[in-house]
Amino acid sequence: MLKTKIIKPAPDAYAYPLLIKRLLLSGARYEPEQEIVYADKLRYSYRTLNERIHRLANALTAAGVKAGDTVALLDWDSHRYLECFFAVPMIGAVLHTVNIRLSADQVRYTMNHAEDDLVLVHDDFLPLIEQIHEGLSTVKGYIQLTDDDATTTDLPVLGEYERLLATANEHYDFPDFDENSVATLFYTTGTTGNPKGVYFSHRQLVLHTLNAVGTLSAFQGQPLLRSDDVYMPITPMFHVHAWGVPYVATLMGVKQVYPGRYEPNRLARLFREEKVTFSHCVPTILQMILGCEEAAQTDFTGWKMLLGGSSMTMGVAQQATSRGIHVHSAYGMSETCPLLCTTYLHAQDLEQPAQTQLASRIKTGTPIPMVDLKIIDAGGKAVPHDGESLGEIVVRTPWLTQGYFKDQEMGAELWRNGWLHTGDMASIDPRGVVEIKDRIKDVIKTGGEWISSLELESLISEHTSVSAVAVVGIADEQWGERPMALVVCVPGRHLDQAQLEAHLQQYVASGRINKWAIPRQFKFVADIPKTSVGKINKKLIRECESS
Repeated sequence: MLKTKIIKPAPDAYAYPLLIKRLLLSGARYEPEQEIVYADKLRYSYRTLNERIHRLANALTAAGVKAGDTVALLDWDSHRYLECFFAVPMIGAVLHTVNIRLSADQVRYTMNHAEDDLVLVHDDFLPLIEQIHEGLSTVKGYIQLTDDDATTTDLPVLGEYERLLATANEHYDFPDFDENSVATLFYTTGTTGNPKGVYFSHRQLVLHTLNAVGTLSAFQGQPLLRSDDVYMPITPMFHVHAWGVPYVATLMGVKQVYPGRYEPNRLARLFREEKVTFSHCVPTILQMILGCEEAAQTDFTGWKMLLGGSSMTMGVAQQATSRGIHVHSAYGMSETCPLLCTTYLHAQDLEQPAQTQLASRIKTGTPIPMVDLKIIDAGGKAVPHDGESLGEIVVRTPWLTQGYFKDQEMGAELWRNGWLHTGDMASIDPRGVVEIKDRIKDVIKTGGEWISSLELESLISEHTSVSAVAVVGIADEQWGERPMALVVCVPGRHLDQAQLEAHLQQYVASGRINKWAIPRQFKFVADIPKTSVGKINKKLIRECESS
């Protein structure tokens, strides 16, 4: 360790811990009457938000929650979720954001593995919890979340959320404690085994929030979220804190709109009626919104959309841009809190027509401030910044999970040689722009050559009759693997294999792809399997095709 000069602080100097409670200081100062909106059900001010967080802290404490305990939450995206983002960790407890789209067995596993003490559960998820209640080994009680009339249940419910808040004291003296205390916990599903617990400390969440404020608002090439914007998340709040943006929006005091259950027509209506200007989601959700009935009567001009979770194809980008949406790419993963890269447009890029900009906008993006990112080959050596050489993305930043909860072996694998290994194959160009070519497990090896399933998907998506596409590698006796594509056609249109082969031949002729990259077969389907967070489920596709 390098020996540097350290000066002893004054005896009463305050060592300011980076705690989530600090993020609440500015929003209510700047915009105390700005709105928090829950679908078409409720709206209140930032002043009220802060009061409700205090009341919730008192209600949780009265329910027996202590520092170090774990509180599970099963809810749609709502004002309650936002309140829990703050109140639970601010009393020193851990917030477990339960993935409501997992199977009952997986939900039970994650809740037992997390050692949940108290569960906040929306009426819609009572049947799920009732099904697994007897198998929850650490849960001591439940708080019921109700939008309309409360559902009757035999669970040991301590009370209904709103009634508990109404009778709780409106002030709570939130204490200081170690900024490295765990604040949040959630579970990510991999290709094998049980879901893995990913956790983040107060310090990590505060640093991620402060960096995201600058990244989303300061750079002229990507001013996505500023104080006069209206924010609506379309990424589930159980998934990496809705990419951490609710913390950012609350610090900034912007109007926030929480849509509840994601339903495309409702999302389009809320965008229109609440004058939403900034959202984030995975590309499949954006496609659903653009294809819904309400979209036909909605002008999306000016909607700034940050797209991540999976690669944005050129087809989706073109469709969104033609409707007036400003698309930007984002890159990260559950283990990275998540933000690592975003689209960065230079002045000369912004001078180009919107459709011309898309080649830059659909790339993975440029590493954001405070992210150390490199791309390494199989020997651990950094690849050249030539936009062609491939390797795995490895990263360091102060907000990465430091391991997996109660799984030292997998944590050590994640952090080999002091860098977090993402499992993503990518190149990086001379300007520092990263372009993911594939997940290591999804890249297709045919006849000794590597083929990017993501690039094939993007090229196929450019056919005007293609609505959605997924490409995977399937076993081939001669070549080892060959690409296979699942294709969803635009409603009312028809495609066959010969037409898509002819479409891809233009890219063979131009040298973009080799002729063996054209899929051996195209399957035309009504829908493409997706994961619990809306990503294309390539593991399931491969399993189905090999069975």
